Formats: sequence, structure tokens, C-alpha cells
Amino acid sequence: MDLEVKGVAASPRGQAERSSRGKKLSQGWKPNIQATHGLRPAEVPCLDLGKLGSSDEEDGDSYIPYSKRFPCIGPPDSSSTVSWGTPLQTPYAQHHQTQQLARKHCWKKMELSLEQKTIPENLPSPTDKYKLKYQQYEAEMKEGYKQYSQRTAEKKKNNAQSQESSRKTAHKKEDVAAERRKQTVVEQVMVDQLSRAVISDPEQSTNISTYQRDWTFPDLGTAPLRFRKRTLHETKIRTRSALTENVLSNKLRFDGRILSRNGRDACRELIGFFFMYDRSLTVYEYRQFGKNRTNALPFIQKGVYSHQHGQRKGQQYDLSDFYVGANLTFLSCNLSLPESIKQNPILTLRVTNIDEAAMDILKTTSVGIKQDITQQEIDESRVFKVVQGILKDKLSKRGVRVVTGLGKYFRELDRKRDGAFSKAVFKQALTVFHLEVPEKDFESLWLILDDNCNDKVDYGEFTRAIIGEMNEYRKAFVRKAYMKLDFNKTGSVPMVDIRKCYCAKKHSRVLSGDATEEEIKSSFLETLEDACSNSGEVSYYEFEDYYEGLSIGIMNDEDFVNILKNAWGI
Repeated sequence: MDLEVKGVAASPRGQAERSSRGKKLSQGWKPNIQATHGLRPAEVPCLDLGKLGSSDEEDGDSYIPYSKRFPCIGPPDSSSTVSWGTPLQTPYAQHHQTQQLARKHCWKKMELSLEQKTIPENLPSPTDKYKLKYQQYEAEMKEGYKQYSQRTAEKKKNNAQSQESSRKTAHKKEDVAAERRKQTVVEQVMVDQLSRAVISDPEQSTNISTYQRDWTFPDLGTAPLRFRKRTLHETKIRTRSALTENVLSNKLRFDGRILSRNGRDACRELIGFFFMYDRSLTVYEYRQFGKNRTNALPFIQKGVYSHQHGQRKGQQYDLSDFYVGANLTFLSCNLSLPESIKQNPILTLRVTNIDEAAMDILKTTSVGIKQDITQQEIDESRVFKVVQGILKDKLSKRGVRVVTGLGKYFRELDRKRDGAFSKAVFKQALTVFHLEVPEKDFESLWLILDDNCNDKVDYGEFTRAIIGEMNEYRKAFVRKAYMKLDFNKTGSVPMVDIRKCYCAKKHSRVLSGDATEEEIKSSFLETLEDACSNSGEVSYYEFEDYYEGLSIGIMNDEDFVNILKNAWGI
């Protein structure tokens, strides 16, 4: 059949018949489908697609079956001669086009309405009635804004007051907890001394009966303990040396710390007692085991001690030796101390606080107390002030860099790890850091420090002599800040923890706008890293050296303490 159709279309007669049938079809002629089965190939109608597509009288709905059977996915090929008009579009496309036309019509309406609402130039001025309403509205708005500003300021003030009150409450809790710890140590000391007094009193053995003497054998004083006769003394017997609570209550309580470069030892919480009845002293340490267990243990056993260093070397301790900032020296080999402390032959305790009420009572009741300062001590103090006055101007501007740099310089030279150096090393260090001192003053200073005449002086003593040191009130907050960072009491803090905990939001330069918070933090970390021997961690003495140098340029104690509080949240 295909061949016959091609043949008809190719002949002139076939072309004529094809054109005539196309005219009939365009005029509305519809062939009989049943009859077409019997038609010859020459009678098959031919559709004129061009005329079909350009017809404007036909309804678009009649072409839905064609669109469903042959969906149009994309635009037709440009090379095609078929004319794609709107009647061949799908219902979705027709709906989309209708929406677009509706949107355009809506926009035109809005433009017309805006043009109509434009305020003309010749609009008359408002009446007095509307002016009064506007003034009232303006006054109400200003009053509302004023009230809003006042409420905001009150909220900020209340928040600041609540924060301050919570901070004060926290400080009060800390003070109460510290006082409870001290009271616990006092009770433990009284219990220890009273329970051992009867057994240790040698006069209790004078009332032994004859029957008991028969059991004793000669030369058993040096025998092992299991061969000796041991008896519990009668507590009703009173002797001259028997201790009572009243006798032990006549004492002075003081707080102390160890002068050490080891952070774990420097942060030990020590509480000492000086007893007036025999001028003996003892030192206890308040320790915490885990979260709930605490105990007060003797750090230095009760006994009579004397100075081991300085101009009063060999003299027994007296009441005048106890004041804030005083140094108490002991021979570490004669005491049961940790190995880290025994590395130094002399243990030095610094008195950080004393019980002023007990001191006043003891001064009035005691007789023969020498409280006068010797002429030699006055001369030593004058030499220290002269040297520190010479270096004061040089240290006021670069105190942090000098103090931290000196510490790092001496740590690198200290190969023996004993902290002692010769006169030549100290002279060279002063020259390197441009801290020259007149030769006469330096020699006077060296004679005071080198009391043993062995040409060796501790680095800490030397720096405290030429630079000075911050008072114990400031150092207490420095230790508190470091103990907050070193909560495990390892003696060193990772630099990562320093970065996390340091806060510069309330720094004076940040509040004034002279520097950003990030700039202050970067400057602090850079200076601290330069002072550290190990850039990954910060030891206690490196942390203390930084604030020792910072303290030189700050005269007011409260300003210095606020810097620590704002930076570390203590």
C-alpha cells in the first residue's frame, strides 16, 4: 500500500486529486471511516497541516487528544516548517499564560492607584486640630522612648547589681570556707597536742610503784621496743609540764607559703602556730583528698626552732619575728618533708597573714619581747631601697619584659637546678638587660645577700633585692588565679587552657576603645610564651614573674587585683 501511495503522489493525476481532497477536508468534509477500508489508494485524503495550524475558528479543546498522544517536551526545531500556535499548547501552558496576563493586569492597576494617591503640590496646610494631634502623638512617642530607655538602663543596673551581689556572695562563701578550714586545723592541733601530752611527759614515770620497778631490768633503755615495759600513765597525776587547753590557747596563728619555684609546693595551704608558753611552733597543712575528704596534717612538727639564714641566724624564734612578709627558715634535712622541698637545704616560709587580735593580746600579756629593729637591719633596708630606686624608672615602662626575661635567662644558665649563681653571673645579667647599678651599691648589696661567704646567692633573693616584689595581698590573688587554672596541682598549666580561660573584655584599653579584645589577648599570650621555657605549658614561677613585672607599674592594690579578677574570673 505504501508503494501505491507513493506512486499516486508522484503522478500528475495523483497530485490533482490530493489537492481537491485537501480542499474538501478544509471545508468540513469528513470521510467515512468504515468506507475507507474499501477505498483505493488514490482516494486516501491528504491533510494540509499549514492550513490546519493557521485556522482561527477552531476551538483549542478539540486538539487535546493530539497533545495527550504526542506531548511536546521542548520547543520545536527552528528548521521545521510547522507553525506552532496557541491552539496546540497544553492546558498547563494555557493556564500559566493566563496567570501571567493576570499579573500584568494587576501591576497596571497598582501603578494607576499609586499615581492617583500621589500628593499634589498644592495641598493645603493641615488645620490646627491635626497639628495638635500630631504634637500630642510626638510627645507620646518621645515619652514612650524615654521610658523605654529608663527601663533598659534600670535592667542593666539591676543586672550589674545582681552580678556584683553574686560575686560578693561568692567571696563571702570563700571567706567562710577559709575560716572553717582554719578552725578545723586549730581543733586538730589542740587534739593532737592534748592527746600526746600525758604519754610524752617524762615526769609521769616518777610515781611508779616498787612492784612495777621489779619488772624493769637494767640496760633496757636501748633495747628494742618489744622488750621494753610500756605502761599507760595515770592521767590524774599533775606535773609541772602537764599541758592544758588554757596553756595551749595562749598562741598566735599565722598563714604561710613556701618560697619555691615549684608550683605544687608554692601553692600549699599552710597554717602555723606559735605557742608562748615555751616559744615553740608547728605548721599544719590543710589537704583535700578527692571531693569530700579533707584532713589537717602536720607539715612541721611542734618544736623549738631558730633562724637558719640572714642576720639573725642561730637566734630562737620570738613573737617579734611574726609579721606579714616575714621569712621563717628551717633546715630541710631535719624535717619530714617531700622530696621536692628537700632538694633545697633551707626551707623558707613566708608569713602571709597573722591573727591580729591574738597578736595584740599576746603583746599586752607577754613580758620581755624584743620588737626593736637592729641598726644592721635598718642599714640593709636602706641599701635595698637605694638600689631599687635606681632601677625604678627603668622598670616602670618595661617591667614585664625585664622580669620575665631575667627569669628565662637564669633558668637557661641553671644547669645544676639549684637556683644559685655567682657574683659574675649576676653582673653580666644586669648588663645584658641594661640594669646597671653603681659598683659601690652592688658590693653592699652582695655583702648582705652572701651571708655565707660562698660566692653563691639564690636567684629569687637577688631579684627580690634589686627589683622588689609585690606584697602578699597581691600574691594571694596571683596564687588563687593559678590554682584555678592548675586544679590538679601538677605545677604547670597547658597553654591551651590559658587561651581558653583568659578574658580581655573588661580590660581598660578595650573599654576605652584604644584596642580590641583580640589584640589584648594576643599581646598577653605572646609575652607569656616568650617568657616560658616550654611554649606548650606555663609553670607557676613563669606565671608569677609575669604579674611580678606587671605589678611594678601599678601603684594601687585594688587596680591590680581587678586586673586579675577580670582576666581570670576569680
